[in-house]
Amino acid sequence: MTQDPSPTYDLRLALSDNRLKGLWRMMHGYRWPYLAANFSLALSATFKTTTFLLLRYFVDNVLGKPEMTGMLLWIAAGFLALAALEGSFTYLSGRLAAFTAEGITRRLRNFLFDHIQRLSFSYHAKTQTGELIQRSTSDVDALRRFFAEQAIGVGRILLLFIINFTAILNLNVKLALISIIAIPVILASSVYFFRRVTKAYEAYQEQEATLSTTLQENLTGVRVVKAFARQEYERKKFEKDNWEKFVRGRRLLKMHSLFWPVSDIVCGFQMLGGFTAGALMAINGEITVGTYLAYAGLVVWLIWPLRNLGRLIVQSSTGMVSYGRVMEIIRQEREPLDEGDYLPDTHLRGELLFEDVCFEYEEDSLVLRNISFECQAGQVIALLGGTGSGKTSLVNLLPRFYDYTCGRILLDGVELTRYPRKYLRSQIGIVEQEPFLFSRSLRENITYGVGRDMAQEEIEAAAQAAAIHDVIATFPNGYDTLVGEKGVTLSGGQKQRMAIARTLLKNPRILILDDSTSSVDTETEAEIRSALECLMQERTTFIIAHRIQSVMDADLILVMDKGHIVQKGTHEQLLQQDGIYRQIYDIQTRIEVELEQEISHSTAQEDIYRPAAPASIPAP
Repeated sequence: MTQDPSPTYDLRLALSDNRLKGLWRMMHGYRWPYLAANFSLALSATFKTTTFLLLRYFVDNVLGKPEMTGMLLWIAAGFLALAALEGSFTYLSGRLAAFTAEGITRRLRNFLFDHIQRLSFSYHAKTQTGELIQRSTSDVDALRRFFAEQAIGVGRILLLFIINFTAILNLNVKLALISIIAIPVILASSVYFFRRVTKAYEAYQEQEATLSTTLQENLTGVRVVKAFARQEYERKKFEKDNWEKFVRGRRLLKMHSLFWPVSDIVCGFQMLGGFTAGALMAINGEITVGTYLAYAGLVVWLIWPLRNLGRLIVQSSTGMVSYGRVMEIIRQEREPLDEGDYLPDTHLRGELLFEDVCFEYEEDSLVLRNISFECQAGQVIALLGGTGSGKTSLVNLLPRFYDYTCGRILLDGVELTRYPRKYLRSQIGIVEQEPFLFSRSLRENITYGVGRDMAQEEIEAAAQAAAIHDVIATFPNGYDTLVGEKGVTLSGGQKQRMAIARTLLKNPRILILDDSTSSVDTETEAEIRSALECLMQERTTFIIAHRIQSVMDADLILVMDKGHIVQKGTHEQLLQQDGIYRQIYDIQTRIEVELEQEISHSTAQEDIYRPAAPASIPAP
């Protein structure tokens, strides 16, 4: 019982509008162990009930009768055997239930992690990270408790009721009927509280997700918080969300606390009525003393489990809610990585043709409009434009992070949508505007996109090309140095160069540099650009930049504005035109001239006010 009996089960098959049916489907591969757990409970309950029947036999037939003295040892052995059997089967039931619950949730966690990674970019763009984390942890744990405690607990209580009610019915029909008078009241109150608690728990979980998001954003952006001294603002924001969670949690606990005294009172009156009726019947000679003692024990195991049944029914609402919240994620369509009918026999050349391409994230919200241009293999295409002009959206179409909505893109003469996404992304290297590094060694971060072991020489060559090798060499552990979360121990420029090295080691046929030199100084940018010149040969390269200096040497410059290409050509051609490119060039040139003049003026002022060196004293 150490292996998952059904590790490849697709949990999307567990989707159902009926949550109980969905939970049953989720148990695929674990149903027999779970049924065995319930069967073990039935045997345990049977041995428990038999203990009271043996007590009845002892009191009525053995106690006080000298001729039955020889039976005392057998009776004692019977009590011990029944207790041992009851405990053994209770243990076996708990072990089987734990195996089932942990196995189901382990498989669910693995499936959720894999499923979330395969969801589309558009889904991740509109879904909060804290929400996904909360559903993958807290809600999954609620499902674990449902299978480990609540579902098996309901089965145990029902079995106890059936077995003990049957035993009381055999003792005395009248006592059996008296013992179930309060059951409709208990069940009705349980259903009432179940509905109320379900809504309250759902609201509580939603607020917990909000609080998780607030915490996650604050920890991720701790540098920004400290830089702007916004700790007090973030504290108040967290306290506000935490207070709302407190209010919803208090409402939920109030409902639980109200259910307990109601059920206690009803069960207490039921037991008191049963004891009274049984005592009167024993006094009147309708039943024996042994029968009364057996009934007194059995009725406790009949009524109190029913009280717990109400509690479990109420608590099982958490599992129902969590099932719905987890299935909301699983219900989302995966991004089909292998969808496409064309795989080239050779490497991509990198020839691209855009013909009247349009793209929209949402209906009636065009981001790109009638984009048309052509580039040959090995050319460098530069994209220039203001924020929101569509530069990043355009390059996101190449690896099919999003699919264009009209027009067509031809890659090496073949429609882009015919290529499988997985293949395209293996052939395209991207250095993002905000580089992300994992909390691993520098070596692991550089080789992350390769998927295989790389020789040290290859790793160092990529690092040298990205102008980061000399920096790594200064670290005590070199390439085995661990970086902090998101590369927090590295400077912005160092992280950018690490990301470039990671992409270069991948050796892609198409290279996308999304403003990848924005976090480095002019000297470092020159080093990187010089190293990239030879590496960009025979690769089609897209460069997104805001500085003219970064795009001057491109084979084709596309100037974008509000989703349109408003200008295109080489640097020299665009300088001859009146337009956005010339305006940006003039502004940046003027700023650089003014900055140089300011620096020259400051240097001259320092020379004027610098104290003169003392004159040397001639030798006598």
